Amino acid sequence: MAANASRALLCWYAVHKRDLPWRARAGETPDPYRIWLSEIMLQQTTVAAVKPYFAAFTGRWPAVETLAAEADQEVMRAWAGLGYYARARNLLACARAVVAEHGGDFPADEAVLRKLPGIGAYTAAAIVAIAFGRRAVVVDGNVERVIVRLHGLEEPLPKARPCIRALADAMTPDEGAGDFAQAMMDLGATICTPRNPDCGNCPLTGHCAAYASGDPSRYPVKAAKAARPHREGVAYWLERSGKVLLVRRPAKGLLGGMLALPEERPAEAAWRDAGAVDHVFTHFSLTMRLRCAEADANMDGVWWPVERIGEAGLPTLFAKLAARGLAWREAA
Repeated sequence: MAANASRALLCWYAVHKRDLPWRARAGETPDPYRIWLSEIMLQQTTVAAVKPYFAAFTGRWPAVETLAAEADQEVMRAWAGLGYYARARNLLACARAVVAEHGGDFPADEAVLRKLPGIGAYTAAAIVAIAFGRRAVVVDGNVERVIVRLHGLEEPLPKARPCIRALADAMTPDEGAGDFAQAMMDLGATICTPRNPDCGNCPLTGHCAAYASGDPSRYPVKAAKAARPHREGVAYWLERSGKVLLVRRPAKGLLGGMLALPEERPAEAAWRDAGAVDHVFTHFSLTMRLRCAEADANMDGVWWPVERIGEAGLPTLFAKLAARGLAWREAA
């Protein structure tokens, strides 16, 4: 069954594969740099959200050497809004390691790739298969869903993952592993979707246990999630002579290395409440209130021109707060 399903999938992919900016077109040699960059950006992020960032990054830094030579704050600013900012820190660290340790060439070996910052099992396998055409077992969330439905696995995620990997390994062909990996991803993204899968256009319905069950959307079975904790906080918009005080967050930790509004009261002033914004992180939700003031203060930080606040590269939470700060300013 595995070989027949693989052939059916590859035939479908030859006709229906997505046109994505990081994929090599007919006659082109895959670029490991572009594949690596796209895979890092796509972690827990949609294709639609990644496309403009990928275009901006590759336009500004067309090779790993140019990215490795860039200043940290410039890359973090360009990443702003894409979320999961540890990825951006690891992106720079990885680029510099590839240049310093591998002469600017990405290794074609999974084990060596996994020693680089930010590259785990999935990303290493994806680079090896797609960029270098070597056999590797590539399993992301889309592939997990396809495998679970194909075999009708009842064990919930994440416990089912070792079994899923073994089944994906059995399906992965010796030749064309890169196309096979991308075909599985495309099938999961466009046909075998989490809700309302389009089974009528799926090339694998004849092999699919979930389809045969009559209720493919029931798969994969997921363990009950713990409730996401909620936190509250306060940020401060301190303005002086048309500039607002920003601080750079510590390199490690949440939103590490990014410019942000201070979360500790920076000065004695007539602080006024400017409302609150809600934001959801991976492991908790947050309500952050904003307090605003003008003061002739003199303290360490980055005094950023208010009219250019959109160029500061603030992460999404603080961009929302800045919008409240601008509204307070206009109403004052």
